[in-house]
Amino acid sequence: MSWFTRTASSSLGKKYIMALTGLLLGGFLVVHAAGNTTIFFGRSVFLFYASHLHALGIAVAVAEVLLLALFLTHAITGLLLFVENRRARTSRYAVCSSAGGRTWGSATMPYTGMIILAFLFLHLVNFRFIDHGVTIADIVAAVLARPLYTVLYGAGLGALTLHVSHGFWSLFQSAGISHPKYDRFIRISAWLVCGLIITVFAAILLLLLVNSNQLS
Repeated sequence: MSWFTRTASSSLGKKYIMALTGLLLGGFLVVHAAGNTTIFFGRSVFLFYASHLHALGIAVAVAEVLLLALFLTHAITGLLLFVENRRARTSRYAVCSSAGGRTWGSATMPYTGMIILAFLFLHLVNFRFIDHGVTIADIVAAVLARPLYTVLYGAGLGALTLHVSHGFWSLFQSAGISHPKYDRFIRISAWLVCGLIITVFAAILLLLLVNSNQLS
């Protein structure tokens, strides 16, 4: 067994994999949120952004494959760690405390992960596996103008908030950057970064719900 295989199959190695893939997926979220802000400027700006993105051609396809690989690696590794932790734990936590990183985010990571998976499937059905004869602006406007989808996407964003906020904090833990003096600052930073990303997506949901003509 090679050094890489031994490291990757260990609990510590899995945490490093989770940290790295989580960081890269978080980077994608930032880029995706930044690109979607063009919706605030109307149909022409949004379509201009979308056309330039698709003009990248094969690069987009490669990026999609890499994103899929990252997501699957992150999800499978997280599931393996969850199972390992459940087997190693002799008893349930008597008290749920924020000490040692025990927060709502950490306690619900497997479950928010499953919600995000369902959210991603819904998102792909609505915006990826579609009739490409219709402009993406019309598709986005039609989907997000429905109150049901606002609720479903809102639930997905809620799960994403919990998941990413703890993931950002645990990234520093996995990297060995942990000290009582700085942990509070790291937690607050995690919520601020996550809050900024989620605010962009939530604002888009509300904007298109109350103003379906934004992309007309």
